[in-house]
Amino acid sequence: MRFEFLSERGHRPLPWPKGPWVLRMAWHRLLFAHFEAPAAVLAARLPQGLELDRFEGRAYLGVVPFEMRSVGLRRLPGLPGARRFPELNLRTYVRCRGVPGVWFFSLDAASRLAVRGARALFHLPYFDARIGLTEGPAETRYSSERTHRRATPARFVARYGPRPAAGAERWPAFERWATERYALFSADGSGRIFRGDIHHRPWPLQPAWAEFEANGLGADLGLALDQAPASLLYAHALDVVAWPLRRVD
Repeated sequence: MRFEFLSERGHRPLPWPKGPWVLRMAWHRLLFAHFEAPAAVLAARLPQGLELDRFEGRAYLGVVPFEMRSVGLRRLPGLPGARRFPELNLRTYVRCRGVPGVWFFSLDAASRLAVRGARALFHLPYFDARIGLTEGPAETRYSSERTHRRATPARFVARYGPRPAAGAERWPAFERWATERYALFSADGSGRIFRGDIHHRPWPLQPAWAEFEANGLGADLGLALDQAPASLLYAHALDVVAWPLRRVD
């Protein structure tokens, strides 16, 4: 991984984080599939201290399948057993004391080390899953079955890929609102809120297509997610660094 992007900061909506970053990773073959969702349902599942962020009064869930690559600690080799694995996220958008960020309802991953490490160190709801990812020249085939003990079952099967872009894209406000977020929030078992900062270049987004054979990620929220997505976006690859969590006082 090359780190020239660390000096590219003008696009950030948040100040540069304090202290050194500690974790590097790359996100590959990523789909953003956004679904409109009932705000009351999402807000009821947020911990105290977080406010559901809405776009033009509407709330959204993001279904995000991708492959995690090049995972490692700063100045150290990649993590054995967690350098490369597919991951599937269900997320929404929140604010904490005015700071926009991401809240994850679930993160399914095909790496036992990553699942246990993220649960312990980042207070994130990671789950063991059996995930298949097949890369083609024009599409990605993705299938996931949650295998985590005592977790709500969740199955996801889809095909997706980029659509040809007609020249340089100028993304509408929603696409920027949903993707250009540089903080995540999590909560521990006592309900204490933590913030984690990340940095990357602006998203290299492309229009996308997707076909969903199964999408059970909303089951734990009581949502079917069987409607047409409000937005589909694709990104081929993005290098990312992350800072340690810090508690929101």
